[in-house]
Amino acid sequence: MAGTILSSGVRSNLLTLQQTTAQQTVIQNRLATGKRVNSAIDNPVNYFTSLTLNDRSSQLTGLLDGISNGIQTIQAASKGIDSATTMVQTLQSVIKQAQSDAAQNRPMKSGTSMATAAEAVNTSKSLKDIALDKHVLDIAGGTVATADAATATSSGDLGVAVANTTFAISLKTGTAPNDTTYTATFDGTNASLRDVVNEINKSGIATAFVDEKGQLNVKGVGSEELLFGFGTAAAGPAALTAAAAGANNTALGFVATDAVAGTGLKGQNLTSSTRSNLIQQFNDLRAQIDKLAKDTGFNGINLLQGDRLSIIFNEKTGANQTRLDVQGSILSSATLGINEATNTQLDGFINFQNDLDLEKASTSLTNALSSLRSLASTLGSNLSVAQTRQDFTKEMVNVLKTGADNLVLADPNEEGASLLALNTRQQLSQTALSLANQADQGVLRLFG
Repeated sequence: MAGTILSSGVRSNLLTLQQTTAQQTVIQNRLATGKRVNSAIDNPVNYFTSLTLNDRSSQLTGLLDGISNGIQTIQAASKGIDSATTMVQTLQSVIKQAQSDAAQNRPMKSGTSMATAAEAVNTSKSLKDIALDKHVLDIAGGTVATADAATATSSGDLGVAVANTTFAISLKTGTAPNDTTYTATFDGTNASLRDVVNEINKSGIATAFVDEKGQLNVKGVGSEELLFGFGTAAAGPAALTAAAAGANNTALGFVATDAVAGTGLKGQNLTSSTRSNLIQQFNDLRAQIDKLAKDTGFNGINLLQGDRLSIIFNEKTGANQTRLDVQGSILSSATLGINEATNTQLDGFINFQNDLDLEKASTSLTNALSSLRSLASTLGSNLSVAQTRQDFTKEMVNVLKTGADNLVLADPNEEGASLLALNTRQQLSQTALSLANQADQGVLRLFG
């Protein structure tokens, strides 16, 4: 009240009481808000530093959503690659089934019997043994000899009666420029049909055997066209020329046009129904790879269709921005080098009736698996980076929030103890003020 005069003791105690009340208000506010710095007035340095740290923390927290979406996008592509890998492995199984069928159904030609039933009479040998033991050539002093009949004591000869000392075999498989040839000559004086069989089996492009009927059989090792010829002459080159013309094919039970220069076993003309049935299965699986790749997108980004993914890791811009750019690839059966299957020989297609095409398809599928593994490895590396940065960002947000809180948050234990002390001081101040007032009242008693 204006003009009121307070004694020195009362005024001193009143001031102390006011200060205590003001401090109580501050501490009560700290306890209510949980902060010891609520505005720049409390502590400008701590207040603005805390704001900066909290602001960065909020920005990084916002980036975590983008990082999470990026991780899911990479994982979606990775799952797509895993499924595509399974389909390629299934395609390999289809090719193996086709190759297995091809191995059991090779083109083959059989000659006429090399030995007759009469020749096996009174012998312990089968027609097969007799044919194998007959001499191919019977050379007698350079003159033509007559073929001897096979008996129990004499194997006789094949019946090729020529005045030449060289016998030749010529084999050719496939067509230029991928054809393969094999030629061989040997002394025909003491050669037997067994030698002919052994020489053909050494070629690697055909096999031969004599069946129980005494017939010579020539079989291709693949599905490519196989041409063969047998010939005799005074010298190797001449014998090979004769073999190419099929000069002695008929002596071995074949026709002359089976020679290298003529028409022989044509595997590509033999259509296997088993392999034909596998074609649709192969093409359906191939088409599913394309469909699968188109369905692996996440949030509008498909890394298996060539899209680009950018994952931002910090709050900065320009050259100071940290990011991960993941460039996708176009995944399809075509980019993996898997051609469509068919039943005929066409460029850019797999002929399921052709061994060479099946082998090329098998190689292509192996290469496709390598490409998928390489792509999966690249995505896995990017996924690892994104997940590591995600964990780092979460930890960084925690560090920033903790640092900001350390600058402004109040210690409830400390503030509670301070408030208790101030309450005690307030009570003491009030008592002191009361005593000071009582001292002033002593003057009134002088007038009583």
